[in-house]
Amino acid sequence: MPPRTRSAIERALHARKWRRCPLGVLSLALALPLAACSPSPDPAPRTPEVARLAAQTDADIGLQAVDGSAQAGGSPAVAARPAASAASAIGAAPAEVLNSRPRTGAASGVSDAASAADDRPRRARIGSEAASEDVHRLADWVVDSGDNVGLPFILVDKKQAKVFVFGPDGHLWDASPALLGLAHGDDSVPGIGERPMAQIRPEERTTPAGRFVAELGVNSEGEDILWVDYDDAISMHRVRATKPIERRLERLASLTASDNRISYGCINLPAAFYDLTVKPAFAEKGGVVYVLPETRPLDVTFPALRSPRLARR
Repeated sequence: MPPRTRSAIERALHARKWRRCPLGVLSLALALPLAACSPSPDPAPRTPEVARLAAQTDADIGLQAVDGSAQAGGSPAVAARPAASAASAIGAAPAEVLNSRPRTGAASGVSDAASAADDRPRRARIGSEAASEDVHRLADWVVDSGDNVGLPFILVDKKQAKVFVFGPDGHLWDASPALLGLAHGDDSVPGIGERPMAQIRPEERTTPAGRFVAELGVNSEGEDILWVDYDDAISMHRVRATKPIERRLERLASLTASDNRISYGCINLPAAFYDLTVKPAFAEKGGVVYVLPETRPLDVTFPALRSPRLARR
């Protein structure tokens, strides 16, 4: 818990601005330019029945484009373009057809299958890195809900004394052991951020759990750090081996998590990991830090996890 100088940390987070492109829109956008460039042979005469089925199929394709864009959350102007292109290519369809969703036929089946696939929960990509079930649950929820609002994010597993750094898309960039607060607990003592370190008792040296908007800053000594909770003076920074008796470097190198509790509440990391992973990840826009609890259930700290949508396989 380093000395600190006040700087702006809390800032407004923008709503998500991107959505996935629905399959119907992408297929139509690719198909129309290709059709315009391809030579067209002289069409064979159509019987009235063939002509009717072709017109119905073309109308169904236009419907998929409109409906798919609406499901994906696209703006009305963007959603209207594929349908307009289809109408100009095949002739304007009746208004009552364009305003109703197709209920039968192969085109409807493809649209429903694409919608079902698009609605599947998105998950974080942790790969072969050893991680607890709680880390998997929380990372999956962050990615699926977009709670990180398109920013890099960090998960701190206090039980395992381990830090996971993710890219904005939920892909794990790297992981590292960490040193945490000496005392076990998930809350900070009120007003602890204003007290001198010499007045903080051992049982008060906790690393609080929760969601924190974090950004890079400096302490009063000019050292760059990542502020996690400014008010309670909690930061993430390079390990400082200034007191040999504390054996902080040896604690980081050990294979167990039980001896990684030594700090006043801050999260200590190997210098190389901080410089090569954490600092670059948060340098541009900051990010979000999620500290998992150790004395209460995960879904008490993060109630949104109670949703059955992300039940583990």
